[in-house]
Amino acid sequence: MGPTQRREPKLFYSGLDLEQRVPAGHALRRISGVVDFGFVRGQVRPLYGRRGNPSVDPVVLLKLMFVLYHENVRSERALMEQRPLRLDWLWFCGYDLDDTLPQHSVISKARRRWGVGTVEAIPKPV
Repeated sequence: MGPTQRREPKLFYSGLDLEQRVPAGHALRRISGVVDFGFVRGQVRPLYGRRGNPSVDPVVLLKLMFVLYHENVRSERALMEQRPLRLDWLWFCGYDLDDTLPQHSVISKARRRWGVGTVEAIPKPV
């Protein structure tokens, strides 16, 4: 019988790379390889002002909306509560373990600002 397993919190995690934690055949990795989410910047650029607080990258917001749909998450709030636990979601959206994540309301506001047309205009992979 082995010793009792105890997890001691580490101050630093060296050698932890999300790129290595997401398997090559993972669905989000395959999607990321075929879908260029960058198109959304051009579509929503006219909807953003030049002054005010910096916004979350529209590519990240679109990826969050995609994950919400793809993973069948019940709400934006639930998505943002689960996201720090999901290394694959962090990797897909371009975040690291210690990055500050946007609030759930940011997704709702972006969806309202963008309108249905932007989401419907997402190019379908061939």
